[in-house]
Amino acid sequence: MSMRPPTRGLRRAIPTLVAIAFGLSLAGCSDAESAEKSDASTRVFTADNGDITIPADPDRIVATGYAVPVLIEADADLVGISEWSRGVAMMTEADRATYEELPKVAGEVAAETNYEAVAQADPDLIVIGVPQPALVDLDMEKLESIAPVVVIGPSMPDSWKTISEKQADAAGATDGFEQARAAYLARAQELEEKYADALAGVEFGHVGAYGDVAAGQFHREFAGSWGTNVATDIGVTYYGEVAKKGGGSEDVSEYPAIEELPESLGDADAITYSLDISGEVSEAVQYVLDSKLWKNLPAVRAGNVFPIRYTEAATYTSALMTLDSLDAQLEKLK
Repeated sequence: MSMRPPTRGLRRAIPTLVAIAFGLSLAGCSDAESAEKSDASTRVFTADNGDITIPADPDRIVATGYAVPVLIEADADLVGISEWSRGVAMMTEADRATYEELPKVAGEVAAETNYEAVAQADPDLIVIGVPQPALVDLDMEKLESIAPVVVIGPSMPDSWKTISEKQADAAGATDGFEQARAAYLARAQELEEKYADALAGVEFGHVGAYGDVAAGQFHREFAGSWGTNVATDIGVTYYGEVAKKGGGSEDVSEYPAIEELPESLGDADAITYSLDISGEVSEAVQYVLDSKLWKNLPAVRAGNVFPIRYTEAATYTSALMTLDSLDAQLEKLK
């Protein structure tokens, strides 16, 4: 079959058809490029509340709970925060100024969230840094109607070391976070080397700050708890474990009766105990120190007792202060 040339009318139509096809092609490319740009502007982030689509580079962030000091230190683009008075004393002068200047959209606990204030801050990302049990006090639907919400809260006392990295990642503030962590790790390594010989074979116990005096109980903390998690980074060994794990902090601390002091801490070569943030002995710890049973513990009789300040640290920058306190006390071992 012969190939006939196109008719005159068709010849005239070809340039138009080509132009239309070319235009559609360009439009398709434009749509593809637009979609690609749109995809690049967001990412899927795995948080405690699932896989959440968030801005790839958020520039208006609201933070609550444990995320507050982390994101201030990492120099994230914050437009609103919850109260975090418990950590103000451990902030640098610059970070404290930032904390004071930022609008407060929530109180110290999740139930004190001001949803209107959150909306007025016009965030493009909300980072909730509270433990899972506290989420029952939040209206998540209301928050999600304002901006994407990522929940990144602690599950254990020492989990600040991992969740702080995730919080900074979500906020696009990884560089600032890594600088803080690097400074902490360098100082911890320095102290680990300094006290390697003094700490070798020494088994520690720890008395925490959350005992219940009215109930006649003291607070015994093991490795991974509030008062111990920084010390273990420099080679301090805390022996033993809780008698019965109850999940979360109850996996690494317990509340025995004061009469159980000899059984609980009698095998310790040395004992650390928590001071409050001002450097004073809390009522719960003083209750232990005043006990005759305490005075008869082998570690106490040997003088191997070390009060540690800033055990509330929940960021790498604040934990530098904990390291300094440990350094000042462990000098006695050398």
